[in-house]
Amino acid sequence: MMDILGNTAPAADLIKDVSEATFMQDVVDASMTTPVVVDFWAPWCGPCKTLGPMLEAAVTKANGAVTMAKINVDENQQLASMLAQQGLPLQSIPTVVGFYQGRPVDMFQGAVPQSELEAFVQRLAEAGGGTADGGLADALEAAEQMLEEGAAEDAAQTFAAIIGEDDKSAAAYAGLARSHIALEDLDQAEAVLNGAPAEISEASEIEAVRAQIELARQAENSGPLGELQAAVDADPTDHQARFDLAQAMHAAGDADAAVNELLELFRRDREWNDGAAKAQLFTIFEALKPNDPVVLNGRRKLSSLIFA
Repeated sequence: MMDILGNTAPAADLIKDVSEATFMQDVVDASMTTPVVVDFWAPWCGPCKTLGPMLEAAVTKANGAVTMAKINVDENQQLASMLAQQGLPLQSIPTVVGFYQGRPVDMFQGAVPQSELEAFVQRLAEAGGGTADGGLADALEAAEQMLEEGAAEDAAQTFAAIIGEDDKSAAAYAGLARSHIALEDLDQAEAVLNGAPAEISEASEIEAVRAQIELARQAENSGPLGELQAAVDADPTDHQARFDLAQAMHAAGDADAAVNELLELFRRDREWNDGAAKAQLFTIFEALKPNDPVVLNGRRKLSSLIFA
């Protein structure tokens, strides 16, 4: 890893053995600034013994644009099980997952040629390096500031102009869609995402906005908060009322309370309505920033319920 003077950091800073105890720090938190390549391996896995050194070489070659976390699934079975519960396909190894800004953004399984492996690392490095050039990075920052300050129309125009210069900018498509959400035009927000190029259609920024659109549509149809709370108080076993209450709480801007109600519903009956509570929790988590306390606390509590 190179510092501002151009000195190369030792390999130990780039490649780490990670356990369940250090996963949040060395993968989720670390990926908020620098993408992390996570290698799920096991000592008995033949292809892992070939892939691991190749992957380490590619990460070292990237000169600090990415780091690497090695997770022995035999020694971290609970962590692997939890990640599988959250959607990562870890049934076979080696599995390599790229994390950026706390989310999985790319992955592959099995042995691959060196060229494909280096292309994977390069894609991840570019995702974390701000590929926008010619002032586009500054324009993105300015548009985000406009949106945060409530100038959604100006933000939408700026995001659209960025897309005109870089039609592969997932951040710009996501920002434009969020601008339309702020303008209460959910159909247009959805149309923006549907118009994104296929190669970025599953980018973490875009997936987050899809979740925000889903929650916003739910908010349009949410019931009266007071009546739903009274219904749950009168009959705590009324799962539909509790689910509807959680939606109404989220619509009212209280994501933390909504998560707590969904966790309680999951605790009472995790299979109710085909696992609706867990699915709704993941939608809320996806819509928020990965380091949001609501996400961090909610995921922790959900994991404790799953493995109780």
